[in-house]
Amino acid sequence: MSGDGRESEGGEEEVRGARRIPGPRGAADDLDLESVPLPPLPPPGSAAPAGSVPDQSGPEPSVPEPPVSEPSGPELPVPEPSGPELPVPEPSVPEQARPEPPEAPEALMTSVPDLPHRVLKALLGAWALSACSAEETAAVEEHLTACAPCADEALRLRDAVGLLHTDGSLDLDPTLRSRVMDGCLGRRPARIPVPEWAAPYDAETARLDALLRDIGDSEWHAPVRLRWFEEEREVSRRTTVAGVIGHLTVVDGLLSAALGLDDPLGCGEAPQDPTERTERYWSSAHRPPTRAVREPWRAQSHELIRTASFAGRNVAEASVSYGAFALPLQDALLDRAFECWVHGGDIADAVDYPYEAPSAAHLHRMIDLAARLLPAAVAGRRRSGLAGPAKDLVTAGAPGRSVHLEIEGHGGGDWYIALDSPAAVGSPERVVAQVALDGVEFCRLAAGHISPVEAAAGQEGDREAIRDVLFATASLSRL
Repeated sequence: MSGDGRESEGGEEEVRGARRIPGPRGAADDLDLESVPLPPLPPPGSAAPAGSVPDQSGPEPSVPEPPVSEPSGPELPVPEPSGPELPVPEPSVPEQARPEPPEAPEALMTSVPDLPHRVLKALLGAWALSACSAEETAAVEEHLTACAPCADEALRLRDAVGLLHTDGSLDLDPTLRSRVMDGCLGRRPARIPVPEWAAPYDAETARLDALLRDIGDSEWHAPVRLRWFEEEREVSRRTTVAGVIGHLTVVDGLLSAALGLDDPLGCGEAPQDPTERTERYWSSAHRPPTRAVREPWRAQSHELIRTASFAGRNVAEASVSYGAFALPLQDALLDRAFECWVHGGDIADAVDYPYEAPSAAHLHRMIDLAARLLPAAVAGRRRSGLAGPAKDLVTAGAPGRSVHLEIEGHGGGDWYIALDSPAAVGSPERVVAQVALDGVEFCRLAAGHISPVEAAAGQEGDREAIRDVLFATASLSRL
C-alpha cells in the first residue's frame, strides 16, 4: 500500500499512516522554499521507514477506502479507524542501508534555520518591531553578528521604533529656533547682526507667528479673555484671537513711532497709553477682524528688528513713551517680548494649542526687567495708600531695606528689591524678608494671570514687606 492507504501498483507494501514531523516554518512571504533542503525520500519500491516524511508535493487528499483486491503477497492486517493501532513490522533492511532517524520536533524548533541574506535583510523591519518568530529572531541575530551593513540598518530601525513609543511631547523645543540660528550664524556670521537685547523680541514674535500659521480661519474668532490687575482687584476683557493680534500691533506702534516708523493708528494725534490705543483700534476696526491682521503685525515686527539692527548701539537708550512712564528701547523691546509670550499663551489656551515658556536666557531677561521695575511700583502704590509707609529712608544710591527675591527653576536667579525708595539700592546686607517663586509663576503674577494670594511663594521675614512686593509685581500688568 502507498502512504495514503491505497495499494501500490506493483503490489509492494508500504507503511500506512506514517507520522509527519513539521520542519521550522518561516514567514510565508519571506522564506525561499527552494533553498530549504527536503529530507530524503525512500527509493522507489522500498518501504518507508518509521518516522519518514511522506510526499511533500501537497496535502494528502481525503478519499474513501478503495475496494480490496487480491494481494500478490501475504496481506498485513489493516487496523480499523476506531480501534487501537496495530504494530506494523519493519521490513528487513540491511544495517548499512537503514536511514538515520529524524530529529525530534523539539530539536527542530530550537535550531537556527539557514536563510539566505536577502530573506534575513527583509526580516529586519519585523525584527525591530519584535514581530518575528523565535526561529526568525535567532536567525536574524546570528546574521547581525557577521554582517555589518545589516547590523547598521537594524540599529537605525530599532531607533526609529523607539520614536513610535515615546511618552514625551512631540512639540518643538522653544529653544530650537535659537539653536538653529546660532548654528547658522556660527558658520556664516550676519553682516548686520540682531542686537542681543532685541533677540527675545525676535524669538517670541517668531514663535507666536508659528502658532498663528497653524490655526484655521474659524479659530481667529475664538474668544480670548485678557486679564490684568488694577490696584487690588483683577480686571478682564473679552476679545478674539484677531483682537489680541490687533492689540499687539497698536502697542508695538509705540516703538515704531520712537524709531521714526509709521504708526499703525495713522498720522493723526494718537494716544500714548497702551489701553487707550487698544480701545481706539478695537472701536475703529472692521468687525469681526480676521486673519488679515496677521500680516501687518508680522511686517511691523520685522521692521522694528531690522531698524534696531541697522541703527547701531546708540538706539538702545532711545526713550519710548508709554504715556504714564517711559522705557529705553532695549527695555521696551524686552517688555514687548514678554507681552507677546503672555498673549501667545492666552491664544494657545483659547484654541487648545501647546505653548511653552521662552528659553531660559530670554526668560531670565524678562524677570530681570520686572525686578528692576519693582522699586518704582512699590513707591507708586505707597503714594496711592496701597503699600506700607517707608521705614528707613536713605540717600540715593545707598543700600536700603530690601526683600530677597529668589526665582527658582527656568530662568531663575537672585534679586534684591529696595523697599523704601526707588533711588535706594537693594542689598543682601539689609534684607528684611525673602520670597521664593518659580520663574514661570513669577511671570504669571507679573502678567496679572494669578493673584498675589494665589502665588505659591516660599516666604520668610517681614510679612508687610512680602505683601508689598507681591502686590507690586501684580500691578506691573496691564491690558
